[in-house]
Amino acid sequence: MIKTETININKETFTLHPSGAMYWKEKKMLLIADVHLGKVTHFRKHGSAIPLSAIQYNFHQLDSVLLDFKPEVLCFLGDLFHSYINSEWQLFTTWIKNITPKVVLVTGNHDIISPSKYEEININVTAEWLIDSILLTHIPEIREHTFNISGHIHPGIRLKGLGKQSISVPCFIKKKNQMILPAFGTFTGKYIISPNKEDQAFVITKDEVIRID
Repeated sequence: MIKTETININKETFTLHPSGAMYWKEKKMLLIADVHLGKVTHFRKHGSAIPLSAIQYNFHQLDSVLLDFKPEVLCFLGDLFHSYINSEWQLFTTWIKNITPKVVLVTGNHDIISPSKYEEININVTAEWLIDSILLTHIPEIREHTFNISGHIHPGIRLKGLGKQSISVPCFIKKKNQMILPAFGTFTGKYIISPNKEDQAFVITKDEVIRID
């Protein structure tokens, strides 16, 4: 059974999902950061021994979280595709044609594919998206009178057990005026951070979101 966490931001309701996605209830919008489609193919081309199943895993995760929330809008917070078009682009365009939500891409530093290619498959592309007081970007930023939701960092934290055991896990990080989403895609890595005492960390496992105080 999937265990989520629900939080309030500026009087709006958001659900954190173990996949790394976040659902905005009032806007019926699903937010996903850093899928990095095409990365597996890119590294396999250069000799990395990554199983082909990693490609299908990303699409399986996308299908699963869409089924859980049935959003009207799907917003990718940057780094949707890792680099230039490769064979995964065709898989992605086929997948897009078979989903019902409106799709928006807030561009990230890896999004070097021409916006016209996305527009051809009915994806709206923008550098940022301000909705009421919520600012959606790829790279985290602080802007007066807004709460920023972003990705880019691939946040993770290291949990320590008894003795010297430790494990690093991806997480959502909520700051005073920011929420940073974990990377959604497989084979994306983590950047280990040390939250401040004012921060809230929400660790994700395969089936759970767990708040760490």
